[in-house]
Amino acid sequence: MKKVAILALLALGLTISGCGNGISKYTTTTTAGGYWEAQFTGGIGPASLLTFVTQFNVTVTTGANAQPLDVTSFSFINAGTCFANGAKTSTETGSATLNASTTGAVTGSMTYTVTSVTNPGTTLTLTSNNGVTGTTNGVVGTNGTLSNGVVQGTWTLTSTSTGCNGGGDFLMCQGAATCTVP
Repeated sequence: MKKVAILALLALGLTISGCGNGISKYTTTTTAGGYWEAQFTGGIGPASLLTFVTQFNVTVTTGANAQPLDVTSFSFINAGTCFANGAKTSTETGSATLNASTTGAVTGSMTYTVTSVTNPGTTLTLTSNNGVTGTTNGVVGTNGTLSNGVVQGTWTLTSTSTGCNGGGDFLMCQGAATCTVP
């Protein structure tokens, strides 16, 4: 009887140690990347003119906490007078939570912040609570890539500069110059 119990414990230990990667076979890992264009509505004056293109990467396992965006490029299409165009005129950070269903539908949330280096005190914040949609080619237990990604939410611009305060709605689309709210 002791030998059976020892063998059972050994088998259980081997089974548990095989799960060491921390990713459940019942979840999907989704990678988002590529170019995204952000379009803004609302605001008054210079605060209403902002649009930009960005490229970032993020990998999120379904059900995990928000993961940081690895922003690899950023450029204003129109910075107005609130931000300067050009290299190294701002810093960009963000995070995303992505959840993939068994049918490949992706939902989640994202934050994205642009802080001016050349105009101290100017910060643009995009917030999307459950406003990320798209599809993944991953199936349960595998890695997939987000496609047709759309992020919608609200933006706020705070600044010490005149006319550079405001807010409204935004739409950010993956790999497309224009898109519509899903």
